[in-house]
Amino acid sequence: MKIAGATVVVTGGARRIGKHISLGLAQRGANVVVNYQSSATEAHEVVEACVNMGTGALAVQADISSKLGVEAVRDAAISKFGGVDCLINNASIYPNTPLDELTEDDFDRNIAVNLKGPYLGCWLFGLHMRERGHGKIVNITDWGVNRPYTNYAPYFVAKGGIVTLTKVFAKELAPTVMVNAIAPGPILMPDDFSTSTVAAVAQATPLRRIGDPEDLLQTTLYLLEGTDFVTGAVIPVDGGRTIS
Repeated sequence: MKIAGATVVVTGGARRIGKHISLGLAQRGANVVVNYQSSATEAHEVVEACVNMGTGALAVQADISSKLGVEAVRDAAISKFGGVDCLINNASIYPNTPLDELTEDDFDRNIAVNLKGPYLGCWLFGLHMRERGHGKIVNITDWGVNRPYTNYAPYFVAKGGIVTLTKVFAKELAPTVMVNAIAPGPILMPDDFSTSTVAAVAQATPLRRIGDPEDLLQTTLYLLEGTDFVTGAVIPVDGGRTIS
């Protein structure tokens, strides 16, 4: 698939990794649909930057943890650009949830955003792409689903589900739609991480450094444009954390 001229939806596309992916795709000529929930200012700034690159862009506010929200993003993209070629299921939350302080809502919210949202995206966008005869979906999971650490139990349960979800929809949507996942390691550290914590994470990574959002963008580009013979795969981009 050629990215230039394609329409790509990026959930959570206004900030952090999502922003970098949105802008990187626009630089390569894609029409970019930036989904956001509360980051309106940032979303419209990304859209403006995309338009200034000479590509089409659209910001769509929606809660992707609901069917109505995902349908709203899909329908807005179709209305604006005529169809959707690719979906990046990037929107995510990463709350610290110590075991002794867990609530039922912690589980429900993590499942809703981190698993149900991508599930709905694969289902609803996947059917649309299948009808069009082509499409690519990239889900974002986490390296830690293979080696989970403490204080993030609901997050890892949800992100672990992304691995199975990717394989399920790769089969369900074959042969017309390819579904893959990326498992990032330490790329952008949470804002509340101390300098010492970031240094410890880097030291625990075999490559001894924190990754760059460009690493995720390049992997995304590979899955969208670099190959049409990969589906159901989960690619680690983690500096070797999985094997450390």
